[in-house]
Amino acid sequence: MADTGRPDIIYTKVDEAPELASASFLPIIKAFAKPAGISIGTKDISLAGRILAAFPQYLTDAQKQSDDLAELGRLVIEPDANVIKLPNISASQPQLNAAIKELQAQGYAIPSYPDNPATDEDKAVKTAYDAIKGSAVNPVLREGNSDRRAPNAVKEYAKKNPHSMGAWLPTSKTHVATMGKDDFAANEKSVTVAAASAGTARIEFVAKEGAVTVLKNNLKLTEGDVLDATFMSAKALTAFLEKEIQDAKDKGVLFSVHLKATMMKVSDPIIFGHVVKTFLKDLFAKHAATFAEIGVNPDLGIGDLEAKIATLPADKAAEIKADLKAALDNGPAMYMVNSDKGITNLHVSSDVIIDASMPALIRAGGKGWGPDGKEHDAKCVIPDSSYAGVYDAVIEFCKKNGALDPSKMGTVPNVGLMAQKAEEYGSHPQTFKAQADGSIRIVDAAGTTLLEHAVEGGDIWRACLTKDAPIRDWVKLGVSRARLSGMPGVFWLDKNRAHDAELIKKVEAYLPEHDTSGLDLQIMSPSDAARYSTERIAKGLDTISITGNVLRDYLTDLYPILEVGTSAKMLSIVPLMNGGGLFETGAGGSAPKHVQQLVEENYLRWDSLGEFCALGASLEHLAQVKSNAKAQVLADALDKAIEKLLDNDKSPQRKVGQLDNRGSHFYIALYWAQGLAAQDKDAELKAYFAPVAEALTANEAKIVAELNGVQGKAADLGGYYHAPADKVAAVMRPSATLNAIIG
Repeated sequence: MADTGRPDIIYTKVDEAPELASASFLPIIKAFAKPAGISIGTKDISLAGRILAAFPQYLTDAQKQSDDLAELGRLVIEPDANVIKLPNISASQPQLNAAIKELQAQGYAIPSYPDNPATDEDKAVKTAYDAIKGSAVNPVLREGNSDRRAPNAVKEYAKKNPHSMGAWLPTSKTHVATMGKDDFAANEKSVTVAAASAGTARIEFVAKEGAVTVLKNNLKLTEGDVLDATFMSAKALTAFLEKEIQDAKDKGVLFSVHLKATMMKVSDPIIFGHVVKTFLKDLFAKHAATFAEIGVNPDLGIGDLEAKIATLPADKAAEIKADLKAALDNGPAMYMVNSDKGITNLHVSSDVIIDASMPALIRAGGKGWGPDGKEHDAKCVIPDSSYAGVYDAVIEFCKKNGALDPSKMGTVPNVGLMAQKAEEYGSHPQTFKAQADGSIRIVDAAGTTLLEHAVEGGDIWRACLTKDAPIRDWVKLGVSRARLSGMPGVFWLDKNRAHDAELIKKVEAYLPEHDTSGLDLQIMSPSDAARYSTERIAKGLDTISITGNVLRDYLTDLYPILEVGTSAKMLSIVPLMNGGGLFETGAGGSAPKHVQQLVEENYLRWDSLGEFCALGASLEHLAQVKSNAKAQVLADALDKAIEKLLDNDKSPQRKVGQLDNRGSHFYIALYWAQGLAAQDKDAELKAYFAPVAEALTANEAKIVAELNGVQGKAADLGGYYHAPADKVAAVMRPSATLNAIIG
């Protein structure tokens, strides 16, 4: 039953569509949990919440907010942790700036982001904000490795009701372009830390003349850790981009670049800036002095460029706008985020995120939207070659064999290495842009250089650390999932890549610790593993992908989007290493578009199926850990309610007048209550929910009419990043009848 110290289950407050949906669904969760003696608490890990928590000295007492992320970071190492994590914003710089501006407009006197900090206060402010950008949440909470898969009900529904797939033709010109040399993959060096090097290491830049600058102190190394370092050549990147831009124009295909500028918050925005500056090379050369004067930063994209241009005198602004239009018109046709509004692939770095954009393009038959509002083949530029081959393998398979058929496809669940910041996304705490020619090295406490690279000014250098205990746990989880599922498992590791070679040694050492008799476990390079897994799903066969952190992120979008149409419906369980459970609810890449539709039409098509599945897993975990039999009854009834929801097609549709997110929440509550009223395992719950089920059933038509009746008009949320709770509740709980029954 409920602890006196803290709630049984912590539900996270996040951003955008998932947070709007929780305003509707969380009251239902609390209403169903209460009679089972289960307490539900919340913690705010939203972008706005994290910003406010970082700057208490600028706020009034009433405005101050606790550091919920830090508190959750302490909780997830406790054996009874039970956290449901919804997808949160991994903020790019433009998103961070927008959130700051909104909070300031609401009366929060937080400082603006200092692009060029001059004072100690400015530097401290910048450091605090930089800690909030990118993947600031996940590394704190993920004290376990990932077990992510499509729930059986979801998979079966997709087979019976296959989503649309674009036709693939052998003549398709769509292809992946990647550097293959002078990039992160090619320049990587890796070492397993020996006992003599354990302790505190540092990262240093050594200038040509010998001056040493410490870039990072206090890098904690433990014996057995896998330590990597690598860099991408800025000169080679520019040359590669110039070649690919011209090739896209020559071939008559859309030019697109696919990065992860939110998670890899240092390296990928810089790469993005190179793409912007190279694509608009003549524009930046002609107006260099003006751009320097108004503070144009190509890393922030064409959107920021346009905003800066708008501050100029009208005649000068008109001149540069004309030159910008000419530059875009004279280059290859651009892959568009929104062709109606003229938003290109290069407007904002966070608009085209590789793990969402590449699967969507593959699902669409290799087509992207062009400036003319029509679909075209595309050049998919993925500068670093570490995992570009994965997408290339799937594209080439589809060219040869045609589109995959969701009604017949197998599944590719994932076991991902991510505990304790393993392979942390782009290693942004250890990523640096070389300010001059010289070398960057990692030096242990004894003064021994562990890894070193010669770099030129502008090169992007990064290091990352993967601890031994998470690797051992990852191998154990991979074996366990293969045993329980009966599926073959593939470790996606390339013996010719430095980091992977070190991991292969550990995998081969740790596999004998487990009973692997009768199991099919293999090690393949990512390209070969993608080819193998895709060939199998096309035949209706299942294959577990056992991967590192970045590939975990990519594959848990790629295959779900192909298999079931979205990654938001996946079940993501993180068995925490100290015994607790973290239950993630799917991806949020499409969340901004959903919010836009809600604001314009009061229609939210976000699908909460991931939350439903995560809640069921959380309740099961609670039942086991705290011996709460009622929690298991709730979980069993919810599982059946999910199946009924899918069978009756009560998930959100896409257009005004149809059932939306709020309607799906009503139906999950209806079916859940009916299931609890019908079960005979717990008499108290049966008696409690019988009248609830009766009331919901009797008022079904009225409730649906109230929910759908608000659609078609603009909705006032009072904010995007920090919407007032009362306004959100008014929008997301419009049925007085449902609210009266649920409470």
